[in-house]
Amino acid sequence: MAESYDVVVIGAGAAGLFCAGTAAQRGKRVCVLEHGAAPGRKILISGGGRCNFTNLDVTAKNFLSANPHFAKSALARFKPADFIKLVEEYGISYHEKTLGQLFCDGGSEQILRLLLARMTNADLKLSCEIQNISHDGGFVINTSHDVFRAPRLVIATGGLSIPKLGATGFAYQLAKQFGLGVEPPVPALVPLTFGAADLAWMSPLAGLSVPTRVSAGKVSFDEGVLFTHRGLSGPAVLQISSYLTGQNQTKPQNATQTPEKLWFCVDFCPDVRFSEHLPALKRARARIGLKSALSAHLPARLAAHFAGPDERNLADIPDKDLTALGGRLNRYGFIATGTEGFAKAEVTGGGVSTADLASQDCQARAVPGLYFIGEAVDVTGWLGGYNFHWAWASGQAAGISAAQA
Repeated sequence: MAESYDVVVIGAGAAGLFCAGTAAQRGKRVCVLEHGAAPGRKILISGGGRCNFTNLDVTAKNFLSANPHFAKSALARFKPADFIKLVEEYGISYHEKTLGQLFCDGGSEQILRLLLARMTNADLKLSCEIQNISHDGGFVINTSHDVFRAPRLVIATGGLSIPKLGATGFAYQLAKQFGLGVEPPVPALVPLTFGAADLAWMSPLAGLSVPTRVSAGKVSFDEGVLFTHRGLSGPAVLQISSYLTGQNQTKPQNATQTPEKLWFCVDFCPDVRFSEHLPALKRARARIGLKSALSAHLPARLAAHFAGPDERNLADIPDKDLTALGGRLNRYGFIATGTEGFAKAEVTGGGVSTADLASQDCQARAVPGLYFIGEAVDVTGWLGGYNFHWAWASGQAAGISAAQA
């Protein structure tokens, strides 16, 4: 005998739990099915264990999608102030770290407790494997636990990022089963890898973090770059990784490979135009060494790396060489060979096609009562709390709609 509910949510992550709480608080009988042994595992590890739960400035421009307008409706109806109000109601103290990013003062488990507390009267089934789903006017979900039936089914199983936490392609498979399109999933907000020649140049800098401006085409981010033994990481690199199409970009001078490569530029000191500064400094302080001149504006290791074995004073270096070095410092071209993949990706780009979902509630246009929310959808946010906010906003939109149906 199937257990009947008003709403069944598959996936006990941020979007699924928020959606379930929203519907349950509106008097609906809700059940959340989770294939893992615990809810909210990605929440708990997020933000270094402090959960960057939203950003003070959230608009559709902070998201990538085949339809850049899709997220506008849900975001307009659930703003950062709405989640901040919840956080405050539950007595969670928080702080702004940088660039509008809000983190818990305590641990990420505070956000998980908030989500679970909102699910009063909702059931949560853990270690519940989905075997198959059918539709006969309502949805019939066969699982390793039992059979569940509901007129409304919400898919909140996320994407492929961080498979060690149980990530699967379940949402994409189900979307295809019901005739919905899927934009190809790709690792997003992910460290970049490089070929042997680039790694030989970068490896002495492994472990060094540098404030920079990283750009690709018309997009740029002023955040840190971290050199690693495998390539580049850090907030700015994770951000720009979502934009590396290799198309419609102006190549930096030292990028000679084909446009299909993943290339971008790093400005190691956006506040100083080195191509002008170094020749001018030569005239003002001719006896200063190149390494010392660079160290005034760059971390010592990076300054020494760019200066190399050159022990000359600026007076002994031709202006054209100083200008060329300055150009590289402000526009150094890197050419990635790939990424570190879903294992290291913060989120998944692509996902269930927004062309097949209603923007008001993320409901499948051709299958009434079927919803896809959160990371499962082709809406990918920037680093900095945006993906969590999309989870809240899309979960709220689907939860309200499912409760009203």
